[in-house]
Amino acid sequence: MAAARRPGATRRTTTALLAGTIGLLSPLTLAVPAWAQAAPADGYFATPPPVDMGKLIPDSGQPDKKYKQTKGCVQRSTLGQNIEIKNRPWGQEYLQISKAQDIVKAATGSAGGGVKVAVIDTGVTKHPWFQDRLKSGGDYVATPTKGQQPGLEDCDGHGTEVAGIIGAKPDNPEVGFVGVAPDATIVSYRQLSENYEPDTSTSTPPASSTGGTPSSSTSPPPGGGGGSGEGDRTSPGQSNGGRQLEKAGTAGTLKTLAEIIRGIADRHEADVINMSVDNCRPATGSITEGEQQVQAAVHLAAQAGIVVVAAAGNATDTCPQNDQPDARKPKTIVTPPWFADDVLSVGAIDETGGVAQFSVHGPWVGVAAPGTKIISLDPAEGSGSLANLTFENGDKASEIQGTSFAAPYVAGLAALVKAKYPQLDAKGIINRIKETAQHPAAPGGRDNFVGAGVVDPVAALTQVLPSEVGNQAPIPAPQLAQLPPANDHSSTPVIVALAGTAGGVLALLITLFVMHTIRRNRPAETDTRRR
Repeated sequence: MAAARRPGATRRTTTALLAGTIGLLSPLTLAVPAWAQAAPADGYFATPPPVDMGKLIPDSGQPDKKYKQTKGCVQRSTLGQNIEIKNRPWGQEYLQISKAQDIVKAATGSAGGGVKVAVIDTGVTKHPWFQDRLKSGGDYVATPTKGQQPGLEDCDGHGTEVAGIIGAKPDNPEVGFVGVAPDATIVSYRQLSENYEPDTSTSTPPASSTGGTPSSSTSPPPGGGGGSGEGDRTSPGQSNGGRQLEKAGTAGTLKTLAEIIRGIADRHEADVINMSVDNCRPATGSITEGEQQVQAAVHLAAQAGIVVVAAAGNATDTCPQNDQPDARKPKTIVTPPWFADDVLSVGAIDETGGVAQFSVHGPWVGVAAPGTKIISLDPAEGSGSLANLTFENGDKASEIQGTSFAAPYVAGLAALVKAKYPQLDAKGIINRIKETAQHPAAPGGRDNFVGAGVVDPVAALTQVLPSEVGNQAPIPAPQLAQLPPANDHSSTPVIVALAGTAGGVLALLITLFVMHTIRRNRPAETDTRRR
């Protein structure tokens, strides 16, 4: 008969087996990425995995493939002649942009001077209201046409409007529109275009078509052409002001976006990056390689002290709104806003102050800004005026709107904050913008619609934040309280009065004591009456 195993021996054997099993599994565990080991049970939906810096890719400085132009570039509309737009956009009034600019001018002498804002978009046209502050960054769509610098062509019209909200400076004092940081430098990178598509042929791509009959209208069709034929029109893709990456039949990928951000960070070509471009896809609980490349790039930029701002995205038929009951499991993922640890994403509000219907919701939304009834620069080549309309579905004109145009309000604000508080790093600037926002009535002062709230530029430039301990913005000089002067008269009368009062009280007490003693010691009256 086998001897009975002692309890202690059993425990030691079990421990040994467990240790052996762990030893066998350890090499396999080390081979798995850290973020895969830590994956939540429901995958990566609201929160992306930790950054994998091994996905960081170098900046090639050129398109990822050969593209050809298939649609004509944006032209000035034929809606009218000599139309002038002089009214001030409601968004400027709502955010009190002029007051914010006055605050920075008083402190630094300019409104964003010396601060560089990179605009990664469809390119930026050389509009005269940029003066000499528009710089070439690069072109990742096509080789620039003769005489043009990389990034300074905008066939779609989108990037020029975005850049105008950031840094346009009209030379006409009667014009109400002005960029948020009109003295900042704009560095343009053409990264995508809906007027170009991958060139699968070996033939030379057609020359750029200008098409249409230019007029003096200030309502150009950024996203729809003013041409006379169907081939002269740009695509009607700007109904909600967005530009989608990885879209079939267009130029622009997550890979080139990651390259540009990496190059900006390596060379520190900007203090602020504005990306009014997005990649929208169904939430699957996973992350793609292109998304990992962008995630690593924005993390590198944030570590380099660059404020990274992105549009939160626009809800469309191909980008469903996140209206599911559980916010932790969104239906739609939007990149780069998904990487909220390093990106300040911006939702849109309308002129009522409410959330714009097209603004994509999500836990990654950082703040919100105006995104409807936009007025900005006319992006048509050779124009020197403004635009407030886009053309959709033929000749149908509609207002310019989208989170694409809410983001540059915040990028411009970041430039002003950087100018006034140069010692703040990227996280300090973002924190200042968030903490001074008009917080929604929600737990923790944030929600999935406007994030920390609608930005408040005046507060962001003036408020002293307790959180800036150790990274302190200048504290205003303390104001001395205006108290009445001290009484320097003699105190003798007061002393005499108090002494007299005390003496009177003492005399009264003595009198009461004596009277009480006499009454107690008085002999009792003898009753002399006979019984």
